[in-house]
Amino acid sequence: MNAPLPYDQLRLRHLAGEIITNVRELAHAGWTPATSSNFSRRLDDRHCAITVSGRDKGKLTEADIMVVDFDGKAVGSDNRPSAETLLHTQLYARFPEVGCVLHTHSRTQTVASRLYAPQGHIRFEGYELQKAFHGNTTHEGAMDVPVFPNTQDMPELAAWVEAKLDEQPMWGYLIDGHGLYAWGRDMAEARRHLEAFEFLLGCELELRTLKP
Repeated sequence: MNAPLPYDQLRLRHLAGEIITNVRELAHAGWTPATSSNFSRRLDDRHCAITVSGRDKGKLTEADIMVVDFDGKAVGSDNRPSAETLLHTQLYARFPEVGCVLHTHSRTQTVASRLYAPQGHIRFEGYELQKAFHGNTTHEGAMDVPVFPNTQDMPELAAWVEAKLDEQPMWGYLIDGHGLYAWGRDMAEARRHLEAFEFLLGCELELRTLKP
């Protein structure tokens, strides 16, 4: 007799449906080209639901959502999670309030990551939409979004992210030539943060073309 799974299967089905609906919208917007990107939701205090590696994110089904523990190991499945699973689970393990992590590859995000990689961050300053990020109540002040070097060594990249989290509050970061990670307390907040990043990155790129 198989041992019972260590998580709530009904909650998994609910979260899988939420991921599928939202990710199809992001795919329709062109933010998940080819089989890129990965998405997750906190399942409980030890597990998260995450997209299976290599799947077309615009055509997800429940079979394309799996469970991993916060060490990034598959639970109750032979499927392979995203190679970047550790970048999701480190946020869940560190911040009990984080309930959703979204990683996309829009053209705007990828171009901005290449352009600002040499300085290691991109600064938003004076934008009304800075208030879209949880905890920000004014457009005044500056907001630095880190841009990390790209590497296939996920423990190394996770360590860089961890060090930056020790330095400053943040709701997202870019990876050079790669894309954007954004998170929130639930799917709605993570989507809001993701869309705000996309808009602000687009503004910064356009301003660069307009400046003499």
